[in-house]
Amino acid sequence: MTMNKSYICLGIMLTAFLFSSTMVFAERAPAPKILIKMATIAPRGSFMTKVIDEMDADIRKQTNNEVGVRLYYGGVQGDEEDVLRKIRLGQLHGGTFTGHGLGKIVPEVRVSELPFVFQNYDEVDYVRQQLREDMSQRFEEKGYIVLGWNEIGFVYTFSKVPIISIEVAQAQKWWQWEGDPLSGAMYDALGITPIPLSITDVMTSLSTKLIDTAGCTPYGAVAYHWYERFEYMSEYPVTNVQGGTIVSKKIWDKISPDNQKKIQRICQPYFDRLSAHTRVQDQKSIAVLKKAGIKIAPFDADGTTKQLDFIFSISKKARETLVGKLYSQELLDQTLSFLDDYRKIHPDSHVQRIR
Repeated sequence: MTMNKSYICLGIMLTAFLFSSTMVFAERAPAPKILIKMATIAPRGSFMTKVIDEMDADIRKQTNNEVGVRLYYGGVQGDEEDVLRKIRLGQLHGGTFTGHGLGKIVPEVRVSELPFVFQNYDEVDYVRQQLREDMSQRFEEKGYIVLGWNEIGFVYTFSKVPIISIEVAQAQKWWQWEGDPLSGAMYDALGITPIPLSITDVMTSLSTKLIDTAGCTPYGAVAYHWYERFEYMSEYPVTNVQGGTIVSKKIWDKISPDNQKKIQRICQPYFDRLSAHTRVQDQKSIAVLKKAGIKIAPFDADGTTKQLDFIFSISKKARETLVGKLYSQELLDQTLSFLDDYRKIHPDSHVQRIR
C-alpha cells in the first residue's frame, strides 16, 4: 500500500532532483534582452540541469538572444513552495516542479496522479496527452505558462517490513509530503495517521525512527539514499508523479509573440528527453535496489487478489472524496473515461509491477 504524493520524491522529484545544495549558474555573454530566472532542486550536472542548459542555448540561438534562462541549481532558492512564493513576489520567474507544487497553482493537475489507477507508462502517456491542452490553459488562467511537461516516475512503497495487509499497514509510521491532499485522502480512507514532513526531512526522520515507511520512485530512493533505511518495496505502483516547468506570464508577456511561439516549439522535446531518461534510470535503480538487498513485497502473497481488490476499492473512495476539492466530478469522469478508452484499444495493458 502506499500513498500518492508522499512520494516523491519527487522524483521524486527526482527526475534527478537529488541532494546538492550548491547554486551554480553559468554567465553567458552577451546577456539576453530578457533573462528568465528559474529554480530547481536538482544539482548542477544532473540530467535535469543539463537538459535545461541545452534548452537555454537553443532558446538564445533561435530568438537571436532576445530570451535566455538562468537556472539556480541545488535547491538554494528553497523547496517548491518557497520557489512559488518568490515567483509571486517577482524574485524568480519560474521553476521546475512536481505535481505537488503544480497542484498549489492548479489543483486539477493532480487528477493524473490518482493512486492505484494507472498501471503503466503507456496509460499515463495517453491520459496526460489528452489532458495536456486543458491543463496548460488552466495554468495560463492562473498567470503561468507551461514550458514543458515531464514525468517524475512511478512511486512504490518502501518499508522495513513487508506490507501485505491493511493491519500491517496501519501499524507503520508513514511519511506524508506535508500539505499534500491527494495522499491525505488515501491515508484517511485506509485509516492511517501519517507523519507530515517536508521531503528534505525524510532522511533524518528515517534515521531517528520518526517514520519507517515512505513512498518514492526507485530512482529517488537511490538518489536520496533512502533505500539504506528500508528492507522492502511494494511490487505494485501507487501512482505516477507528473512534473512540469512553468514561468510567470509577467515575464512571458515581455517576449515578442514570434519568439513565444519559437520557445513553446523548442521546449517540450527537451522535457520528453528528460522523461525518457527518468524511465531508464528507474529501471536501473530497481536493479541497484535488489542488489542492495531490498526485497519485493507482493500484494497477492496469499495467492488471491483480495488485497488488491481492497486497495482498488479504497482508492475509489479516496478519489471521490476529493471531488469539489481538487477537481470536479466532470474532470474525474473524463480522466477515467480516457483511461477506459485506452484499455479498450489495448486490452493487453498490464501493471508496471516489480518482480
